[in-house]
Amino acid sequence: MRLFGKFALVGAAMAVSTALAIPASLAEDSLYLPNLAYRTGPFAATGIPLMDGQRDYIAMLNARDGGLNGVKLNYDECETGYNTEKGVECYEKTKDKALVTQPWSTGITLQVLPKSNVDKIPILAPGYGFSPMAEGKIFQWAFNPPASYWDGASMILKYISGGNLDSLKGKKIVLLHLDAPYGKEPIPLFEDMAKKHGFTFLAIPVGVKEMQNQSAQWLQIRREKPDYVLMWGWGAMNAGAASEAVKTHFPMDHFIGIWWSGHDGDMKTVGEGGKGYKSISWSVPVSDAPVMQDIKKYVLDAKVNTIGEGEFDWVFYQRGVLISMFLTEGIKTAQEHFNAKVITPEQLRWGLENLNFDEARIKALGADGMIAPFKTTCADHAGHAGGWILQWDGSKFVKASDLLTADRDAIVPLEQAKAKEYAEANKPWPTNDECKM
Repeated sequence: MRLFGKFALVGAAMAVSTALAIPASLAEDSLYLPNLAYRTGPFAATGIPLMDGQRDYIAMLNARDGGLNGVKLNYDECETGYNTEKGVECYEKTKDKALVTQPWSTGITLQVLPKSNVDKIPILAPGYGFSPMAEGKIFQWAFNPPASYWDGASMILKYISGGNLDSLKGKKIVLLHLDAPYGKEPIPLFEDMAKKHGFTFLAIPVGVKEMQNQSAQWLQIRREKPDYVLMWGWGAMNAGAASEAVKTHFPMDHFIGIWWSGHDGDMKTVGEGGKGYKSISWSVPVSDAPVMQDIKKYVLDAKVNTIGEGEFDWVFYQRGVLISMFLTEGIKTAQEHFNAKVITPEQLRWGLENLNFDEARIKALGADGMIAPFKTTCADHAGHAGGWILQWDGSKFVKASDLLTADRDAIVPLEQAKAKEYAEANKPWPTNDECKM
């Protein structure tokens, strides 16, 4: 049994690349899908179920279908420990034969982003990375479906305001965030919305070394007496924040995290005390969904791979499944369009620009109820799917809202401005001028 806690045991968090790698003799008949994983270090507790879900969906396709259109999928992990420098090393190590790169950190994504124009390898960063990457005309090799951090921030504001952001006028909102590129991602949008709608916004950072001892931050929160605390936390920070919120008697139903702050393993550290805590999520766990039952049959029951106790039902494990589903749908779309089995990275880019997760396709994939419909285009690399509020009931996350959608009219101008600003700061920056809106 794998142990989960604020830190995962290194011995229990070994990468699985050797177990899943396809022999070199079959390389011409396979597609190499590296993943810059983090099963070790202070963020391992969140990384493990996500990587397990990604790995197991690929393993299921290989076992059930023989891969995709007769081509085996060579899923491989390069361990980064969520360290940016190691992540770049992993990228360089894998890029020569990679069909895609999956950075798994906003910091790593930002480092790899300029390289993508030169190496011409798609970056797949579902629900993370640099929010303006959604602007496909400028970031032609980067993809962050099904929704960006700014989409998530907008959905949270829509939820707490009842759909009328002007109702937040005079209220105080605190953002408790990891002091890293990831944690700073939503700040521009929150600042912009605060000016427009008259609420007070205060960002409170949490350093990596402070993740398990946030007493200073929560003392400040007690003094500020905010109406809501929003959280962009990761790894051990989430559990530390939940523990402090319980200790300081902050009303848990006014404590709302982004989708990476809605992890069952983190909330189990506070259990019943965390009841009422919420997070926005673009995915919903549905353990009896056909795709999940196929993973159980072909991978877990068959002992192809093992996972931790209870992990199968967790939000993060099933989100990992969906993330690999995005990738493989991009591959299949490209295979069909180019009439090729072993596709190139450039062909995959086209496939990722033409994802169509409509209700019929989601149902055909066996993922009905797990995700909202979305589609990508050459101009829109995110798709901007909706999400739901998930609420901790003391033992698990349950859906606690109808489908929420982001206010794209408010986000698009900021998205376009920041994308243009990035391109200007990184001249010469190639753009896809052939792409029509």
